[in-house]
Amino acid sequence: MSHSLGCSRFAALTVAAVLIQLVGLSLFIFGFFPVKPALSGISGPESFRAPWDDAGENQSDLALTPHQIRRLYQDLSEIPSPFDQLILMVIDGLPAEFVLGKDQNPPRKAFLDAMPYTQSLLSSGVAIGFHAKAAPPTVTMPRLKAMVSGAIPGYLDVVYNFNTQALQDDNIIGQLFLAGQKILMFGDDTWLKLFPDFFARTDGVSSFFVRDTVEVDQNVSRHLGDELMRDDWDIMILHYLGLDHVGHIGGRDCFLMVPKLKEMDDVIERICNTIQMQDKDQGRTLLVIVSDHGMTNDGNHGGSSYEETDSLALFIGAKDQMHRLDGSQWITVDQVDIAPTLAALFNIPIPKNNVGILIQDALHFLSEEQMLRAMELNSWQLLRLLQAQLSWLKCINLEEELVVSKCHGSTENMFCCLYGNAAALHRSWKSKKMSMSNNRGDYNNAAAAYNEFLKAASQWLSRRVTDKPVGLLALGVTAMLLSCGVLLCLLFHLNKAVEGDAKLPGLENSPRSLGLATAFIVAATIGNVVSMISSSMVEEEQYNWHFLTSAHFLLLLRETLQALPAITGKVSNHNARAGYRVCCLLLLLISGRILRGWHQGGVNWTNLPDISKWLELRGNYYVKNTEIVALSMVMGLSLYALSVLWKRIKVVSAVMLSLLLPGILVLRHIIEYQDDTLTSSSNIATLSAQKIYYILIVISVVTVVASPWFILLKKKNSTCSMGWAKSVASEAIIKVSLHDTRDTLYMIGWALLLCWCLVQLLLQQPINSMPLSVLLFQVYLTMLYSHTEPPQKQWVEVATLYYLGMVGHYAMGNSNSLATIDVAGAFIGTSNYSTLYSGILMFINTYASPMLLILSILVHISVRNVHPTLQGNDWRQILMALLGFPCLVPLALNSVALTAYTIVLLLMQNHLFIWSVFSPKFLYVAAMTLCVDVGVFIIAITVVYVQTIVAYISFRAMSMGRQWQAMDGLQDKNVNVVHRT
Repeated sequence: MSHSLGCSRFAALTVAAVLIQLVGLSLFIFGFFPVKPALSGISGPESFRAPWDDAGENQSDLALTPHQIRRLYQDLSEIPSPFDQLILMVIDGLPAEFVLGKDQNPPRKAFLDAMPYTQSLLSSGVAIGFHAKAAPPTVTMPRLKAMVSGAIPGYLDVVYNFNTQALQDDNIIGQLFLAGQKILMFGDDTWLKLFPDFFARTDGVSSFFVRDTVEVDQNVSRHLGDELMRDDWDIMILHYLGLDHVGHIGGRDCFLMVPKLKEMDDVIERICNTIQMQDKDQGRTLLVIVSDHGMTNDGNHGGSSYEETDSLALFIGAKDQMHRLDGSQWITVDQVDIAPTLAALFNIPIPKNNVGILIQDALHFLSEEQMLRAMELNSWQLLRLLQAQLSWLKCINLEEELVVSKCHGSTENMFCCLYGNAAALHRSWKSKKMSMSNNRGDYNNAAAAYNEFLKAASQWLSRRVTDKPVGLLALGVTAMLLSCGVLLCLLFHLNKAVEGDAKLPGLENSPRSLGLATAFIVAATIGNVVSMISSSMVEEEQYNWHFLTSAHFLLLLRETLQALPAITGKVSNHNARAGYRVCCLLLLLISGRILRGWHQGGVNWTNLPDISKWLELRGNYYVKNTEIVALSMVMGLSLYALSVLWKRIKVVSAVMLSLLLPGILVLRHIIEYQDDTLTSSSNIATLSAQKIYYILIVISVVTVVASPWFILLKKKNSTCSMGWAKSVASEAIIKVSLHDTRDTLYMIGWALLLCWCLVQLLLQQPINSMPLSVLLFQVYLTMLYSHTEPPQKQWVEVATLYYLGMVGHYAMGNSNSLATIDVAGAFIGTSNYSTLYSGILMFINTYASPMLLILSILVHISVRNVHPTLQGNDWRQILMALLGFPCLVPLALNSVALTAYTIVLLLMQNHLFIWSVFSPKFLYVAAMTLCVDVGVFIIAITVVYVQTIVAYISFRAMSMGRQWQAMDGLQDKNVNVVHRT
């Protein structure tokens, strides 16, 4: 194969393009997803004054003791604190629907019966509950930040959630600490990472080991007896994780859910009874029960669906503090509203970056004067934040204006007008109150004006798009465009060179000219990228891939059937091959339809019936049997594919026997430890999974590293004898070595595929085992199709494998929502939480199908008839022929998708669904880029390693042949001399 670029330059350009792409992607991510800008410092006494009265920090205030600061805040706030102590109980992952119901309907009967005490508090008016809407991403750390600071964290906090850093922004925990409050914390250690030096007594547990549903809660509850009886604390934080873990393992309908709700109800009853006894019914302790997020029906979270954002805010106080509000349990507030509400209840400044507004229904025990004062303080805080975002916003001396007017005009004028109306009405109410002439209507008008300003300011600040570094974004997009252009140019150059070589005489199996199926691949790639402009198409992308792949196979079937009349007159062997191709395509279509019906993915149609739901309804017995059948299919198909080489390569029998051991261990693990949730999280199950991991790693490494030496040395010892080495030309040796390379890659490829499938059978949900086996069957069918004649263009076949990988990704229950990430699979085989190990397992679990199909390219290389035009002993041409399309096609296709979607993300930065639809999709595309790069690297390094060994052994054979030829020539010369003598 003659290439003007040369193998070394070609490889260098490819590596450079990949590195440029990764650099550009990193620049774009840190430019587009910056940490939201925040006002530095913390709120102090100035927060109780109007923004235009700020005169800088008072140095005397900075020297106050915590006790003096608390007294100062009480005097400045003009609101007597109704509570002395706060118990903040966080029930991780609890949807408000479980406690308060949904759409004016009560909760399910099972949930009502599970929490009788909590329901009695709600019905008697001792407790008041709200649906607190959480902003995406709905994961723990960003939601805790939102509750304590009132600010909406940056989107990349979904990544930082796995490696929490100390919170630097102003927040109510820091304010309470500065005011001398003694704070305790028991539960999720995320609190310890966010506030490392704030707690007097702690007991933290890891929030990421989701297999633990018992000890994580027992470690919290065991402290209640002693701590509730002590009086040396002011704030107690309890963060229970068990309910969230139950959801991750079994979903909302898990058999452990109702007992867990009952356990939480018992904890609430225990706390309420103790504080009532301690307070002697004086109601000086406030119990606030919140959840950080909800969960989907599958128990996952991270996205923006109602089920995930429906969190709970429940305020429980004495009867003289809280009272019954009709329909309060169906009132929806924002999760960020919790921060200013707690600040008002405990006489501390509202955090500087808060965008929330007071939950007024939770403050009904305040007098009219106190309520308007709390709303005034909230308005001043939001005004300061608006001035930081809108530098030209100047609302000066508005309190001197007593005229209420209609608000219109620019954003700045609108906010100034809205606040001016509220201040005027408030001032009017005060003057009438002093003259004893005011009435309830005056208060309602002032409160309504404040509410109008607060809601408008909160909504604007919440939607505020931070200023993005244009230069950084431009540099990132330029780098990705450059990388994409280089990869496409290399692909076009390689395709042109291959077609040029195909015209040379003597080359077999030359690719056919551009056909309809080939053109369809190009059109489908472009069409799928263009469709990503629509948010609905992003949410339901799986239908794109199912349709495009099925249409592609139908076009291939049409081409094959059209070619049958031309082949009929030829040798019968050709008819058999054509029959194989037709059967392969039909089976690919049938198996694709099974994958299509296995999961109703996406967002809008998840509730429709599918095969997986039907199996789960039949019970665990059918699911387990399905998993066992899938394991049998994976083992049988892989071992059968390997047995093809047994007659030529005896070493393959040792590989097959070694792969039987982990297969048996996986079968044992399925039978013994996947019956229910409790056994699957036991130490014995963990050790069993770890043992399987280690065995599979050893088999994979030994197969890749050692088997080529055994195979090739044995074959060369048997074939490169003295006579063979003398008689065979070097070009023939290279061709034989190429055949040996393909055999070796075939064995390595199937061994890696089987090891990957066995790992996935451990990590995936049991219901996903059958789609995995169907995907492996599709890999086998595509190999049969590629091996038969006449072949398609190689880049089309590799693109088909890429398409199948994307189909399998969605067929296994994944989507473009963060909620479908299976967190539970990241902790199978781990005894404690590790960010690195759990992150790797989560990545392996999520991208099971794409990586499976990328690894199958090794088998594709081995079955594809590649005959480079050899010029001398240039092994680089062989590498070029083996690795050209298999490496370039996945890189180029992914680069097109990445670059195009990056541009789409920029265009949609002001779209309503930018954070709920487009941004999660971009994170998936970025992770897919990493998956493709890692997979292509494994392919390239494996082929280069095997080919290096082949070249070394062949070089020795050729050197031996030349030595024996020289010795034969010398012997002939000596014989002639003797004869002449």
